Amino acid sequence: MTTSRAAQRIQRIKQSPSGAAADRALELKRQGKPIISLVVGEPDFDTPAHIRQAAWEAMERGDTRYTHNSGTPALRQAIAGKLLRENGVSYALNEIIVTHGAKSAVYLALAATLDPGDEVIIPAPYWVSYPDMVLLCEGKPVIVPCPETVGFKLTPESLEDAITSRTRWLLINSPSNPTGASYTAAEYRALAQVLLRHPGVMVMTDEIYEHIRYGDQDNPNIVAIEPRLRDRTLIVNGVSKSYAMTGWRIGFIAGPADLIQAVSILKSQAAGTTCSISQAAAVAAYEGDQSVLALQRDIYRQRRDTALALINAVDGLSCLPPAGAFYLYINCAGILGRRTGDGATLATDNDVVLYLLENAGVALVSGSAYGLSPYFRASIATSLENIETGIARIAAALARLLQ
Repeated sequence: MTTSRAAQRIQRIKQSPSGAAADRALELKRQGKPIISLVVGEPDFDTPAHIRQAAWEAMERGDTRYTHNSGTPALRQAIAGKLLRENGVSYALNEIIVTHGAKSAVYLALAATLDPGDEVIIPAPYWVSYPDMVLLCEGKPVIVPCPETVGFKLTPESLEDAITSRTRWLLINSPSNPTGASYTAAEYRALAQVLLRHPGVMVMTDEIYEHIRYGDQDNPNIVAIEPRLRDRTLIVNGVSKSYAMTGWRIGFIAGPADLIQAVSILKSQAAGTTCSISQAAAVAAYEGDQSVLALQRDIYRQRRDTALALINAVDGLSCLPPAGAFYLYINCAGILGRRTGDGATLATDNDVVLYLLENAGVALVSGSAYGLSPYFRASIATSLENIETGIARIAAALARLLQ
């Protein structure tokens, strides 16, 4: 028996399930199999031309050296302007730090603030990385199931029940990956009333999908709704999803100066400065032409509506309309218990996902990866042709199952 040479903190966690699913789909494609991947949460658009132009101009100016650890003043000013303009909240430059993507922002914030045993409330379904990040930081993820009956959203009653003397953070993602659930101003106000009764609980809001929303409402921000939470709230965001800039790796955190300073100290030792060229591009994203946001949102809405109609027509599947992001969280309870042609029973959502990969050539992610079953997630950040073909394959493969 071989003893692992990995640290205990690594042995406590697992590889990202969505990343593993994407890798498996790519491997099958390399083997020549006609796989349609509905896994990756990445816009299929090119980064807008004016943003790419800003990056080229930065290189030509020679802006290719280390920047300030917290980010260039130009980018932090652009972020401050965006937060005031779009979210109605005001932050000084020393209350903003630029990170290597929003994922890095969440991890750095947790690592800079958690002591062993500190609890982090995470509504489920959750983004796959949240619990493992908490475990890496020696914290305790407190998973609060938020079923379909409450729109996959945390209620004030569930929040109150989850808070203990060890609660350090409430971590909210809105619009959500994987469900697209999006908190309204009234829902944030109700959660804020609970938080005001517990002054030791801090709030982290992951708003990376804020511009991909399908309703007419604005992007509510819990600090704008309840300013008394400002001194214990961190806002996490970035350019990856809204501006099709996943590979540029720019995220940010905005919050009280002491927490930002703690993150800055950790970042200076763990990662260092963020890419200077990417920061110049992000300035153009926040300060340049914003019409791309509406154009992309309209395309996502068309894809969402098409995918919803097709999925809800499949026997055994159902899906609530997501209010934002670019995923469908599909209920497959009606499939469980059915048998394949070789006699195997599909007992879990993971069984369903594996069956569809092998028998329909469609790659998906099981709901168990997001903390709530029986569901699977399908990304609609791909062409209508892929969506229509993929769902047709799913329907055909499920129709071959035995009741």
